[in-house]
Amino acid sequence: MTEKKLRLVVVVGSVRGGRLGGTVAAWFARRAAEFGGFDVDVVDLAEVDLPLVWPAYGEEPPPGVRAVSEPLARRFEEADAFVVITPEYNHSYPAVLKNAIDWHRRQWFGKPVGIVSYGGLSGGLRATEHLRGVFAELHAVTVRDTVSFHDAWGHWDEAGTWPKDPKACDAAAETLLVQLTWWARALLDAKAKSPYPA
Repeated sequence: MTEKKLRLVVVVGSVRGGRLGGTVAAWFARRAAEFGGFDVDVVDLAEVDLPLVWPAYGEEPPPGVRAVSEPLARRFEEADAFVVITPEYNHSYPAVLKNAIDWHRRQWFGKPVGIVSYGGLSGGLRATEHLRGVFAELHAVTVRDTVSFHDAWGHWDEAGTWPKDPKACDAAAETLLVQLTWWARALLDAKAKSPYPA
């Protein structure tokens, strides 16, 4: 019997002008599609105008905010797994990514998260480690292996769309996707037997 495809949401966690995030996300989304077993949905936070000011506890956001937050909440809710694409800014991840995570807190519960990072010498690894703590608080499981682009801007071809030497990053992506698939299937099976207790 063929297993149902998993819904994978890839979140582009940078909105900075001239960012590399869209390039990295497009590469990873293609690798995930080629890997098989996933329906891939790319969420680009540059296209989602979530406010930084929140309503008071118990209050509903105004209609204009709900028009932005609710469609994104549905996309996150439908995810069986996530991959977050993050740069490293000042030894951590971007504020826009934290804002999107916080606005949609419950949609992360009981789901696996993979992380693809990029940056200078560290390749975004400090952003990755900071995100692990955040996702643990949200009852999400971050998979052990990551994809990391060190000195990231030198990795891409002249068109700026594909890695010059894809062997290592393709292998890292496959390892991440194998682990993400295992966790997604395991957690779906567990939740089918008993709702996640959060």
